[in-house]
Amino acid sequence: MIYRLQRKFILICTVSVLTVVLLMFGIILALNISSMNRNIDILADRVSEGGGRFPKNFDENFKLHKRPVKSEGNFDFITPETPFSTRHFTVFFDSENNITSTFTESIYSIDEQTAKDYAKRIIDNRNERGWVSNYRYKIFETESGKGIVFVDGSMNRSALMQSTTIAGCVLLGCAALVLILIFLLSKKAVKPIAESYEKQRQFITDANHELKTPLTLILANAEIAQDELGKNEWIDDIMSEGHRMTELVNQLVALSRMDEENSKLNIAQIPFGQLVFDTVSEFESLANGRGKKLSLNIDRSIVYLGDEMLLHRLVGILLDNAVKYCDEVGEIKVTLEKRRRIILSVENTYAAVGEIELNKLFDRFYRADKARKFTGGYGVGLSMAKSIAEKHKGEITAYKKDKTNIGFKVVL
Repeated sequence: MIYRLQRKFILICTVSVLTVVLLMFGIILALNISSMNRNIDILADRVSEGGGRFPKNFDENFKLHKRPVKSEGNFDFITPETPFSTRHFTVFFDSENNITSTFTESIYSIDEQTAKDYAKRIIDNRNERGWVSNYRYKIFETESGKGIVFVDGSMNRSALMQSTTIAGCVLLGCAALVLILIFLLSKKAVKPIAESYEKQRQFITDANHELKTPLTLILANAEIAQDELGKNEWIDDIMSEGHRMTELVNQLVALSRMDEENSKLNIAQIPFGQLVFDTVSEFESLANGRGKKLSLNIDRSIVYLGDEMLLHRLVGILLDNAVKYCDEVGEIKVTLEKRRRIILSVENTYAAVGEIELNKLFDRFYRADKARKFTGGYGVGLSMAKSIAEKHKGEITAYKKDKTNIGFKVVL
Protein backbone atom coordinates (compact mmCIF):
# COMPACT_ATOMS: atom_id res chain seq x y z
CA MET A 1 0.00 0.00 0.00
CA ILE A 2 2.79 2.41 0.89
CA TYR A 3 4.56 1.64 -2.37
CA ARG A 4 1.31 2.36 -4.26
CA LEU A 5 0.89 5.59 -2.33
CA GLN A 6 4.45 6.61 -3.19
CA ARG A 7 3.88 5.86 -6.88
CA LYS A 8 0.63 7.82 -6.83
CA PHE A 9 2.38 10.76 -5.15
CA ILE A 10 5.13 10.72 -7.81
CA LEU A 11 2.55 10.43 -10.60
CA ILE A 12 0.48 13.37 -9.32
CA CYS A 13 3.59 15.52 -8.91
CA THR A 14 4.84 14.55 -12.38
CA VAL A 15 1.53 15.42 -14.02
CA SER A 16 1.37 18.71 -12.10
CA VAL A 17 4.93 19.74 -12.98
CA LEU A 18 4.56 18.81 -16.66
CA THR A 19 1.22 20.63 -16.84
CA VAL A 20 2.78 23.80 -15.42
CA VAL A 21 5.80 23.48 -17.75
CA LEU A 22 3.61 23.01 -20.82
CA LEU A 23 1.40 25.92 -19.76
CA MET A 24 4.43 28.18 -19.27
CA PHE A 25 5.91 27.07 -22.59
CA GLY A 26 2.60 27.78 -24.32
CA ILE A 27 2.36 31.24 -22.75
CA ILE A 28 5.98 32.08 -23.69
CA LEU A 29 5.41 30.88 -27.26
CA ALA A 30 2.15 32.81 -27.59
CA LEU A 31 3.71 36.01 -26.23
CA ASN A 32 6.74 35.67 -28.54
CA ILE A 33 4.56 35.09 -31.60
CA SER A 34 2.32 38.01 -30.65
CA SER A 35 5.37 40.27 -30.14
CA MET A 36 6.91 39.20 -33.45
CA ASN A 37 3.67 39.82 -35.37
CA ARG A 38 3.21 43.20 -33.69
CA ASN A 39 6.74 44.35 -34.56
CA ILE A 40 6.44 43.26 -38.20
CA ASP A 41 3.00 44.88 -38.39
CA ILE A 42 4.54 48.16 -37.25
CA LEU A 43 6.99 47.94 -40.13
CA ALA A 44 4.16 47.08 -42.54
CA ASP A 45 2.20 50.10 -41.29
CA ARG A 46 5.18 52.37 -41.97
CA VAL A 47 5.57 50.98 -45.47
CA SER A 48 1.83 51.30 -46.23
CA GLU A 49 1.90 54.89 -44.92
CA GLY A 50 4.55 55.65 -47.53
CA GLY A 51 2.43 54.20 -50.32
CA GLY A 52 4.29 50.89 -50.60
CA ARG A 53 7.74 51.91 -49.39
CA PHE A 54 9.20 53.64 -46.34
CA PRO A 55 8.18 57.34 -46.24
CA LYS A 56 10.65 59.80 -47.75
CA ASN A 57 10.62 61.92 -44.57
CA PHE A 58 11.53 58.85 -42.43
CA ASP A 59 15.15 60.05 -41.97
CA GLU A 60 14.04 63.62 -41.30
CA ASN A 61 11.74 62.49 -38.47
CA PHE A 62 14.64 60.71 -36.84
CA LYS A 63 16.88 63.73 -37.27
CA LEU A 64 14.26 65.88 -35.57
CA HIS A 65 13.16 63.55 -32.79
CA LYS A 66 16.21 61.26 -32.59
CA ARG A 67 13.80 58.42 -31.76
CA PRO A 68 10.17 57.55 -32.62
CA VAL A 69 7.39 59.10 -30.61
CA LYS A 70 6.16 56.71 -27.91
CA SER A 71 2.50 57.43 -28.54
CA GLU A 72 2.82 56.03 -32.03
CA GLY A 73 3.47 52.61 -30.56
CA ASN A 74 6.64 52.10 -32.62
CA PHE A 75 8.96 51.29 -29.70
CA ASP A 76 12.71 51.74 -29.94
CA PHE A 77 13.46 48.88 -32.33
CA ILE A 78 12.90 51.26 -35.31
CA THR A 79 16.10 53.15 -36.11
CA PRO A 80 17.43 55.17 -39.08
CA GLU A 81 18.80 51.83 -40.39
CA THR A 82 15.39 50.16 -40.42
CA PRO A 83 14.52 51.07 -44.08
CA PHE A 84 17.79 49.49 -45.22
CA SER A 85 17.51 46.32 -43.12
CA THR A 86 13.82 45.62 -43.73
CA ARG A 87 13.20 43.48 -46.81
CA HIS A 88 9.77 44.10 -48.32
CA PHE A 89 7.80 44.30 -51.54
CA THR A 90 4.41 45.75 -52.53
CA VAL A 91 1.75 44.88 -55.12
CA PHE A 92 -0.93 47.37 -56.23
CA PHE A 93 -4.44 46.66 -57.54
CA ASP A 94 -7.13 48.74 -59.21
CA SER A 95 -10.74 48.93 -58.05
CA GLU A 96 -11.53 45.65 -59.87
CA ASN A 97 -8.67 43.80 -58.15
CA ASN A 98 -6.48 43.71 -61.23
CA ILE A 99 -2.74 44.11 -60.66
CA THR A 100 -1.49 47.48 -61.85
CA SER A 101 2.11 47.59 -60.59
CA THR A 102 4.68 46.07 -58.22
CA PHE A 103 7.55 47.33 -56.13
CA THR A 104 10.32 44.76 -55.52
CA GLU A 105 13.39 46.95 -55.30
CA SER A 106 13.78 46.39 -51.54
CA ILE A 107 14.03 42.61 -51.74
CA TYR A 108 16.40 40.29 -53.59
CA SER A 109 14.74 36.88 -53.38
CA ILE A 110 11.37 37.89 -54.86
CA ASP A 111 10.90 38.76 -58.53
CA GLU A 112 7.92 40.54 -60.06
CA GLN A 113 6.06 37.38 -61.07
CA THR A 114 6.47 35.76 -57.64
CA ALA A 115 5.22 38.96 -55.98
CA LYS A 116 2.12 38.88 -58.21
CA ASP A 117 1.49 35.19 -57.36
CA TYR A 118 1.62 35.91 -53.64
CA ALA A 119 -0.71 38.89 -54.02
CA LYS A 120 -3.28 36.94 -56.05
CA ARG A 121 -3.45 34.28 -53.32
CA ILE A 122 -4.55 36.75 -50.65
CA ILE A 123 -6.29 39.66 -52.40
CA ASP A 124 -9.73 38.21 -51.66
CA ASN A 125 -8.93 37.49 -48.01
CA ARG A 126 -11.11 39.19 -45.44
CA ASN A 127 -8.21 39.39 -43.00
CA GLU A 128 -6.29 42.61 -43.31
CA ARG A 129 -3.13 40.98 -41.96
CA GLY A 130 -1.64 37.51 -42.06
CA TRP A 131 1.19 35.26 -43.21
CA VAL A 132 2.00 33.81 -46.60
CA SER A 133 5.12 31.68 -46.64
CA ASN A 134 7.71 33.67 -44.60
CA TYR A 135 6.14 37.05 -45.39
CA ARG A 136 3.83 39.03 -43.16
CA TYR A 137 1.36 40.98 -45.26
CA LYS A 138 -0.98 43.93 -44.81
CA ILE A 139 -3.79 44.95 -47.16
CA PHE A 140 -4.27 48.73 -47.31
CA GLU A 141 -6.40 51.12 -49.32
CA THR A 142 -4.98 53.41 -52.03
CA GLU A 143 -6.55 56.11 -54.18
CA SER A 144 -6.98 53.72 -57.12
CA GLY A 145 -7.77 50.48 -55.25
CA LYS A 146 -5.86 48.28 -52.88
CA GLY A 147 -2.26 47.59 -52.08
CA ILE A 148 -0.59 44.68 -50.35
CA VAL A 149 2.72 45.14 -48.58
CA PHE A 150 4.80 42.07 -47.73
CA VAL A 151 7.50 42.24 -45.06
CA ASP A 152 10.10 39.47 -44.86
CA GLY A 153 9.80 37.71 -41.49
CA SER A 154 12.21 34.81 -42.05
CA MET A 155 14.84 36.27 -39.70
CA ASN A 156 12.20 36.96 -37.06
CA ARG A 157 10.84 33.44 -37.34
CA SER A 158 14.30 31.95 -37.11
CA ALA A 159 15.04 34.01 -33.99
CA LEU A 160 11.67 33.00 -32.55
CA MET A 161 12.43 29.32 -33.18
CA GLN A 162 15.82 29.59 -31.49
CA SER A 163 14.52 31.47 -28.46
CA THR A 164 11.55 29.09 -28.13
CA THR A 165 13.86 26.06 -28.34
CA ILE A 166 16.11 27.52 -25.66
CA ALA A 167 13.13 28.30 -23.44
CA GLY A 168 11.75 24.80 -23.97
CA CYS A 169 15.08 23.17 -23.09
CA VAL A 170 15.40 25.31 -19.97
CA LEU A 171 11.87 24.48 -18.86
CA LEU A 172 12.35 20.76 -19.52
CA GLY A 173 15.64 20.83 -17.65
CA CYS A 174 13.99 22.50 -14.67
CA ALA A 175 11.10 20.02 -14.82
CA ALA A 176 13.52 17.08 -14.93
CA LEU A 177 15.42 18.48 -11.93
CA VAL A 178 12.20 18.97 -9.97
CA LEU A 179 11.01 15.44 -10.82
CA ILE A 180 14.32 13.95 -9.73
CA LEU A 181 14.01 15.78 -6.41
CA ILE A 182 10.40 14.60 -6.05
CA PHE A 183 11.48 11.01 -6.73
CA LEU A 184 14.30 11.21 -4.19
CA LEU A 185 12.16 12.88 -1.54
CA SER A 186 8.94 10.93 -2.16
CA LYS A 187 9.75 8.38 0.53
CA LYS A 188 10.23 11.17 3.03
CA ALA A 189 6.96 12.77 1.94
CA VAL A 190 4.88 9.64 2.54
CA LYS A 191 6.81 8.58 5.64
CA PRO A 192 4.28 10.06 8.14
CA ILE A 193 1.46 8.25 6.32
CA ALA A 194 3.53 5.04 6.26
CA GLU A 195 4.14 5.29 9.98
CA SER A 196 0.47 5.98 10.66
CA TYR A 197 -0.56 3.03 8.50
CA GLU A 198 1.95 0.74 10.22
CA LYS A 199 0.61 1.78 13.64
CA GLN A 200 -2.93 1.12 12.43
CA ARG A 201 -1.97 -2.32 11.14
CA GLN A 202 -0.13 -3.10 14.36
CA PHE A 203 -3.15 -1.97 16.36
CA ILE A 204 -5.42 -4.34 14.43
CA THR A 205 -2.98 -7.22 14.98
CA ASP A 206 -2.68 -6.44 18.70
CA ALA A 207 -6.44 -6.02 19.03
CA ASN A 208 -6.91 -9.41 17.39
CA HIS A 209 -4.70 -11.09 20.00
CA GLU A 210 -6.17 -9.10 22.89
CA LEU A 211 -9.81 -9.63 21.89
CA LYS A 212 -9.74 -13.24 20.77
CA THR A 213 -8.95 -14.67 24.20
CA PRO A 214 -11.76 -12.90 26.12
CA LEU A 215 -14.19 -13.54 23.26
CA THR A 216 -13.34 -17.22 23.31
CA LEU A 217 -13.85 -17.35 27.08
CA ILE A 218 -17.14 -15.43 26.85
CA LEU A 219 -18.51 -17.81 24.20
CA ALA A 220 -17.25 -20.89 26.05
CA ASN A 221 -18.83 -19.75 29.34
CA ALA A 222 -22.05 -18.85 27.53
CA GLU A 223 -22.24 -22.34 26.05
CA ILE A 224 -21.63 -23.92 29.49
CA ALA A 225 -24.28 -21.69 31.01
CA GLN A 226 -26.70 -22.64 28.26
CA ASP A 227 -26.04 -26.34 28.81
CA GLU A 228 -26.72 -25.97 32.54
CA LEU A 229 -29.59 -23.48 32.47
CA GLY A 230 -31.16 -24.40 29.15
CA LYS A 231 -32.40 -22.00 26.48
CA ASN A 232 -32.25 -18.39 27.64
CA GLU A 233 -32.74 -15.20 25.63
CA TRP A 234 -29.97 -13.35 27.48
CA ILE A 235 -27.49 -16.13 26.86
CA ASP A 236 -28.56 -16.22 23.21
CA ASP A 237 -27.88 -12.47 22.95
CA ILE A 238 -24.45 -12.93 24.54
CA MET A 239 -23.54 -15.72 22.11
CA SER A 240 -24.93 -13.83 19.10
CA GLU A 241 -22.96 -10.65 19.89
CA GLY A 242 -19.86 -12.69 20.75
CA HIS A 243 -19.95 -14.46 17.37
CA ARG A 244 -20.55 -11.10 15.69
CA MET A 245 -17.50 -9.53 17.36
CA THR A 246 -15.38 -12.57 16.53
CA GLU A 247 -16.35 -12.35 12.88
CA LEU A 248 -15.59 -8.61 12.82
CA VAL A 249 -12.12 -9.16 14.33
CA ASN A 250 -11.40 -11.92 11.81
CA GLN A 251 -12.45 -9.68 8.91
CA LEU A 252 -10.27 -6.82 10.14
CA VAL A 253 -7.25 -9.11 10.39
CA ALA A 254 -7.91 -10.54 6.93
CA LEU A 255 -8.23 -7.02 5.50
CA SER A 256 -5.02 -5.93 7.21
CA ARG A 257 -3.13 -8.90 5.80
CA MET A 258 -4.35 -8.19 2.28
CA ASP A 259 -3.05 -4.64 2.56
CA GLU A 260 0.46 -5.92 3.15
CA GLU A 261 2.54 -5.38 0.01
CA ASN A 262 4.65 -8.48 0.54
CA SER A 263 1.65 -10.80 0.90
CA LYS A 264 1.72 -13.41 -1.84
CA LEU A 265 -1.20 -14.83 -3.80
CA ASN A 266 -1.62 -18.53 -4.43
CA ILE A 267 -1.79 -18.09 -8.19
CA ALA A 268 -3.20 -20.96 -10.23
CA GLN A 269 -5.37 -21.41 -13.30
CA ILE A 270 -8.90 -21.79 -11.97
CA PRO A 271 -12.29 -22.40 -13.62
CA PHE A 272 -13.55 -18.94 -12.70
CA GLY A 273 -16.90 -19.36 -14.46
CA GLN A 274 -17.62 -22.53 -12.47
CA LEU A 275 -16.43 -20.83 -9.26
CA VAL A 276 -18.90 -17.96 -9.75
CA PHE A 277 -21.69 -20.40 -10.59
CA ASP A 278 -21.04 -22.49 -7.47
CA THR A 279 -20.88 -19.39 -5.26
CA VAL A 280 -24.20 -18.13 -6.64
CA SER A 281 -25.71 -21.55 -5.93
CA GLU A 282 -24.63 -21.21 -2.28
CA PHE A 283 -26.63 -17.99 -1.95
CA GLU A 284 -29.64 -19.11 -3.99
CA SER A 285 -31.55 -20.70 -1.13
CA LEU A 286 -30.81 -17.72 1.14
CA ALA A 287 -32.11 -15.27 -1.48
CA ASN A 288 -35.23 -17.34 -2.20
CA GLY A 289 -35.88 -17.71 1.52
CA ARG A 290 -36.00 -13.91 1.78
CA GLY A 291 -38.35 -13.63 -1.19
CA LYS A 292 -35.74 -12.28 -3.59
CA LYS A 293 -35.37 -13.52 -7.13
CA LEU A 294 -31.83 -14.52 -8.15
CA SER A 295 -31.09 -14.70 -11.90
CA LEU A 296 -27.74 -15.38 -13.54
CA ASN A 297 -26.04 -15.24 -16.91
CA ILE A 298 -22.65 -16.89 -16.42
CA ASP A 299 -20.17 -18.16 -18.98
CA ARG A 300 -19.00 -21.27 -17.11
CA SER A 301 -16.16 -21.88 -19.61
CA ILE A 302 -14.16 -18.85 -18.39
CA VAL A 303 -10.82 -19.66 -16.78
CA TYR A 304 -8.58 -17.21 -14.94
CA LEU A 305 -5.12 -17.13 -13.39
CA GLY A 306 -5.64 -16.04 -9.79
CA ASP A 307 -6.03 -16.95 -6.13
CA GLU A 308 -9.06 -19.24 -5.89
CA MET A 309 -9.74 -18.65 -2.20
CA LEU A 310 -9.62 -14.85 -2.49
CA LEU A 311 -11.71 -14.78 -5.66
CA HIS A 312 -14.32 -17.00 -3.99
CA ARG A 313 -14.38 -14.51 -1.12
CA LEU A 314 -14.74 -11.61 -3.57
CA VAL A 315 -17.78 -13.14 -5.27
CA GLY A 316 -19.23 -14.10 -1.89
CA ILE A 317 -18.89 -10.55 -0.56
CA LEU A 318 -20.74 -9.09 -3.56
CA LEU A 319 -23.54 -11.66 -3.35
CA ASP A 320 -23.83 -11.30 0.43
CA ASN A 321 -24.04 -7.53 0.01
CA ALA A 322 -26.70 -7.88 -2.70
CA VAL A 323 -28.84 -10.24 -0.60
CA LYS A 324 -28.62 -8.01 2.50
CA TYR A 325 -29.51 -4.76 0.79
CA CYS A 326 -31.85 -5.94 -1.96
CA ASP A 327 -35.42 -4.64 -1.57
CA GLU A 328 -38.12 -6.98 -0.38
CA VAL A 329 -39.46 -9.03 -3.29
CA GLY A 330 -36.54 -7.59 -5.27
CA GLU A 331 -34.28 -9.09 -7.90
CA ILE A 332 -30.57 -9.88 -7.98
CA LYS A 333 -28.76 -10.34 -11.30
CA VAL A 334 -25.32 -11.89 -11.67
CA THR A 335 -23.49 -11.68 -15.02
CA LEU A 336 -20.08 -13.06 -15.97
CA GLU A 337 -18.67 -12.59 -19.46
CA LYS A 338 -15.35 -12.35 -21.21
CA ARG A 339 -14.68 -9.60 -23.70
CA ARG A 340 -11.22 -8.15 -23.87
CA ARG A 341 -11.16 -8.69 -20.10
CA ILE A 342 -13.25 -10.73 -17.68
CA ILE A 343 -16.24 -8.75 -16.37
CA LEU A 344 -18.32 -9.78 -13.35
CA SER A 345 -21.35 -7.68 -12.45
CA VAL A 346 -23.79 -8.07 -9.55
CA GLU A 347 -26.92 -5.89 -9.61
CA ASN A 348 -29.85 -5.67 -7.22
CA THR A 349 -32.93 -3.53 -6.72
CA TYR A 350 -32.51 -0.87 -4.05
CA ALA A 351 -35.12 1.87 -3.73
CA ALA A 352 -32.78 4.24 -1.85
CA VAL A 353 -30.09 4.11 -4.54
CA GLY A 354 -30.38 7.86 -5.07
CA GLU A 355 -29.18 8.55 -1.52
CA ILE A 356 -25.99 6.47 -1.80
CA GLU A 357 -22.57 8.13 -2.13
CA LEU A 358 -20.96 5.71 -4.58
CA ASN A 359 -17.46 7.08 -4.02
CA LYS A 360 -17.63 6.10 -0.33
CA LEU A 361 -18.98 2.57 -0.66
CA PHE A 362 -15.47 1.06 -0.63
CA ASP A 363 -14.36 3.05 2.43
CA ARG A 364 -13.84 0.99 5.56
CA PHE A 365 -16.76 1.00 7.99
CA TYR A 366 -18.93 3.06 5.62
CA ARG A 367 -22.58 2.10 5.80
CA ALA A 368 -25.14 3.32 3.28
CA ASP A 369 -27.86 3.50 5.91
CA LYS A 370 -27.26 6.61 8.02
CA ALA A 371 -29.03 5.04 10.99
CA ARG A 372 -26.50 2.18 10.84
CA LYS A 373 -29.13 -0.47 11.57
CA PHE A 374 -27.47 -3.84 11.84
CA THR A 375 -28.10 -5.99 8.76
CA GLY A 376 -25.32 -8.50 9.33
CA GLY A 377 -22.62 -6.29 7.79
CA TYR A 378 -19.81 -4.26 9.30
CA GLY A 379 -18.82 -1.92 6.49
CA VAL A 380 -15.57 -3.74 5.67
CA GLY A 381 -16.77 -6.27 3.08
CA LEU A 382 -16.57 -3.99 0.06
CA SER A 383 -13.19 -2.70 1.24
CA MET A 384 -12.00 -6.29 1.26
CA ALA A 385 -13.49 -6.87 -2.21
CA LYS A 386 -11.60 -3.84 -3.51
CA SER A 387 -8.33 -5.11 -2.01
CA ILE A 388 -8.83 -8.54 -3.62
CA ALA A 389 -9.55 -7.00 -7.03
CA GLU A 390 -6.48 -4.75 -6.80
CA LYS A 391 -4.32 -7.70 -5.72
CA HIS A 392 -5.28 -9.32 -9.03
CA LYS A 393 -4.41 -6.11 -10.99
CA GLY A 394 -8.11 -5.50 -11.53
CA GLU A 395 -10.65 -2.93 -10.43
CA ILE A 396 -14.09 -2.79 -8.89
CA THR A 397 -16.61 0.01 -9.30
CA ALA A 398 -20.13 0.77 -8.11
CA TYR A 399 -22.76 2.28 -10.37
CA LYS A 400 -26.40 3.28 -10.39
CA LYS A 401 -28.06 1.36 -13.20
CA ASP A 402 -31.28 3.35 -12.89
CA LYS A 403 -33.44 4.93 -10.18
CA THR A 404 -34.10 1.61 -8.44
CA ASN A 405 -31.04 -0.54 -9.19
CA ILE A 406 -27.46 -0.52 -7.99
CA GLY A 407 -24.62 -2.61 -9.39
CA PHE A 408 -21.02 -3.59 -8.76
CA LYS A 409 -18.67 -4.39 -11.61
CA VAL A 410 -15.38 -6.25 -11.28
CA VAL A 411 -12.95 -6.12 -14.21
CA LEU A 412 -10.09 -8.65 -14.18
